[in-house]
Amino acid sequence: MCGIAGIVQYRGRKPVSRQRLAAMVDALHHRGPDETGLYLDNRAGLGHARLSIIDLSSGTQPIHNEDQTLWITFNGEIFNYPELRKNLEARGHRFYTTTDTEVILHLYEEKGEACLDDLNGQFAFAIWNAEKQTCFLARDRFGIRPLYYTVLDGTLLFASEIKSIFTCPAVPREIDPVAMDQVFTFWAPLPGRTPFKNIRELPAGHCMVVDDGRLETRRYWQMPFRPKADQLDWAPRRIAEEIQARLKEAVRIRLRADVPVGTYLSGGLDSSGITALVARNFQKDVKTFGICFENAAFDEGIYQRRMAEFLGTDHVEQVMSNTQIGSALPDIVWFAEKPLLRTAPVPLFLLSKTVREHNLKVVLTGEGSDEVFGGYNIFREACVRRFWARFPDSEKRANLISHLYPYIFNDPRLKRMMLPFFAKGLDQTDDPLFSHLIRWGNTARIKGYFSDDLAAAVSGYDGLEEVREGLPAEFSEWDHLQQAQHLEMSIFMSCYLLSSQGDRTAMGHSVEVRMPYLDPDVLEFAGRIPANWKILGLKEKYLLKQSFRGTLPDDIALRPKHPYRAPIVESLFGGDNREATLALLNEAALREAGLFDPARVGRLIKKLIGGAHPGETDGMALTGIVTAQWLHERFIRNFPKNEPPGPEPGLVIDRRNEMN
Repeated sequence: MCGIAGIVQYRGRKPVSRQRLAAMVDALHHRGPDETGLYLDNRAGLGHARLSIIDLSSGTQPIHNEDQTLWITFNGEIFNYPELRKNLEARGHRFYTTTDTEVILHLYEEKGEACLDDLNGQFAFAIWNAEKQTCFLARDRFGIRPLYYTVLDGTLLFASEIKSIFTCPAVPREIDPVAMDQVFTFWAPLPGRTPFKNIRELPAGHCMVVDDGRLETRRYWQMPFRPKADQLDWAPRRIAEEIQARLKEAVRIRLRADVPVGTYLSGGLDSSGITALVARNFQKDVKTFGICFENAAFDEGIYQRRMAEFLGTDHVEQVMSNTQIGSALPDIVWFAEKPLLRTAPVPLFLLSKTVREHNLKVVLTGEGSDEVFGGYNIFREACVRRFWARFPDSEKRANLISHLYPYIFNDPRLKRMMLPFFAKGLDQTDDPLFSHLIRWGNTARIKGYFSDDLAAAVSGYDGLEEVREGLPAEFSEWDHLQQAQHLEMSIFMSCYLLSSQGDRTAMGHSVEVRMPYLDPDVLEFAGRIPANWKILGLKEKYLLKQSFRGTLPDDIALRPKHPYRAPIVESLFGGDNREATLALLNEAALREAGLFDPARVGRLIKKLIGGAHPGETDGMALTGIVTAQWLHERFIRNFPKNEPPGPEPGLVIDRRNEMN
């Protein structure tokens, strides 16, 4: 895994500044601490910061084709590159490295944009055609790897992280009010947008062509859900066996590396299943890493230890204190580059540091399982509410909600308060966003803390309508669960989970995460599984659990999902962190940033430190306000200037004087 950056002058011709490109690459040092490389000519510059995982000796980027007309800078891994290389060699292509990077370049040379269909991986890359003066950029199907860009006076600047683009003094740094509205509704900016004005993100599953003074972006992939008529009619056991076989192959190819590969082990079904496939089939002494909490309500350590003992792994636990979590939150904002509504990314960030301290660069994780196989309560909740909506006065149907949230409904007082909350919108089952309206509406309550200026700036904006307008043409052909899965995957997973709890937390300490559940072959098969086998009655991930029966102990395979969360109020107002949090949220700081109303924030603080039991929305509001303030502080008010140059690049190809 690496960091990439580039400058393409798609209007006009002016030699690219080596100093400017080098500064962009230096800002990505944490993503690629092993070596750097630059390519420059009179129209374009490509930069690369490398984390060496495959071909440690000869894989320095940018990499070229045989006649040096094509150059690539690549962030990611292509897991099926040996098979692709063999086919390309049979067609006459010649390689000078053993990297997956060079395979992409030759595949593009062979198939053009259609090369993306053959890539099984997680990637963001740019290919510069020095002969035709065109640039091709692409991002993987779910956006596991990031790619940002901006356009400035006929010049395209792109990079793996926004901070790299901001090293160019001419690029303005301003918070985007619409993005703030989106974050405080959907948890993250919608695909394509970032928290900053005029800084765009190439959406997941999209590519971009820069040619003859124009930029054209288009989608090349959509989640392969099948309508009911095309879904599998297999017996459940046969489907479960096929899931296991495809996951095993997904794990096998994700262990391809010239460095050791470990796994994250939370003790839940998803990470335990992946770890079991590794330990039982490929790497018996696999090193595993897990998070424990001093706060018992968040801790799953007992299940981690159970799995580590069962599989005989070399397990490393890291106990997270509330103080650690609160004090590391500003670092997470620096790497995540967006406001956050939960502190959950922080322990993962600290865990990645532990991984590096144990001399590992790569870990397999369980992300994607809940989205692909129906593991979240939001899916089951939507099923119950659709059933309830047919007879909204039925107390029996209403009480089905209690099976999803027993920790709420076991308290009669909370039950009386919360049942009307879940009853809202029962007459909106025809809305394509039905499954997510309660969640998004609940999150949007936090916008009540916006300053008058910010509220006025977004007063005419409707994020829900933007989502409706952006739904794929096939959406109406999918069943209700598939529709909910699409919303969860395309917004929450791609824009928040794989970024703020995935790539960014790991790459902050130069660790690459790989996700077998998001393998294209797994996704293709899962898209054909009927909804009633993903969620059987109210049993989430039914078929996935069946696929791991016999591989995992039943108390792990069949245990209810434990949502991963981290303490919020205790972390931000506990110990030494209290003073720093209050300083960030005082009236002067809030007015300077201009994002939140000081009086309303003051009332929230008084409530939280006054001993009142905080609700979920209170905690999310606190985290969102604090992290938005940190975002303003570190990227707008106090962005680093005149950083000393990094080490001299290991590779520099300077063709600025060769080309006319």
